[in-house]
Amino acid sequence: MSVAEMVEQILGTDLPVAFEAYDGSRCGPVDAPTTIVLRSPTALQRILTAPGELGFGRAYVAGDLDVEGDIWAALSLRDRMPSVSLEPKQMLAVLRLLGAAGLRRPTPPPEEIRLHGRRHSKSRDAAAIAHHYDVSNEFYALVLGPTMTYSCGVWSDPSVTLDQAQEAKYELISRKLDLQPGMRLLDIGCGWGGMAMHAARHHGVTAVGVTLSRKQAELAEKRVAEAGLGDV
Repeated sequence: MSVAEMVEQILGTDLPVAFEAYDGSRCGPVDAPTTIVLRSPTALQRILTAPGELGFGRAYVAGDLDVEGDIWAALSLRDRMPSVSLEPKQMLAVLRLLGAAGLRRPTPPPEEIRLHGRRHSKSRDAAAIAHHYDVSNEFYALVLGPTMTYSCGVWSDPSVTLDQAQEAKYELISRKLDLQPGMRLLDIGCGWGGMAMHAARHHGVTAVGVTLSRKQAELAEKRVAEAGLGDV
């Protein structure tokens, strides 16, 4: 059995994207908008041994898998991920294809943190936050833009820019909270301070932002000072 045949058995034959495998096999539509390239047996191992989207994500981060073409089409596979399971015949086919290691979970890529200690203890959560958010503010600026807002914006129409959508989200939250001059706002998980700054600037509130990320706090304080909002 080829790798492509194994993919079809696991994900179905009516694939929305194409797959190319390290053994030269291919499956999926000839004119597919996206081709997922399985570069090594480890890619298949990760998909088979991690639940849902996790295996695909690990394979991509580790370089075992690549996506060529429309990334949105590749994301359409998410609906199939929870149903990935192997029947006895498929397990036997995997063993023949990959050997005994085929059903052994590979070590996660080094980018994935291995947390220790009691779940949701202060030290464990602080380590998780630092690993995720303290990569660098410069990295997040490339993704998030000037507003530095790490949550979904509000788009009134397709012509709205990311920055406008984020400002619209801030204003929607402010209206729902019925913010008035003189009120106090506590923003827990404030990120880089965007919501607190908007509320202080446009609604006259006194805002306090809280974040566990040292990098976020440093940039938030700098942005507040540069905006002349240090007293609010």
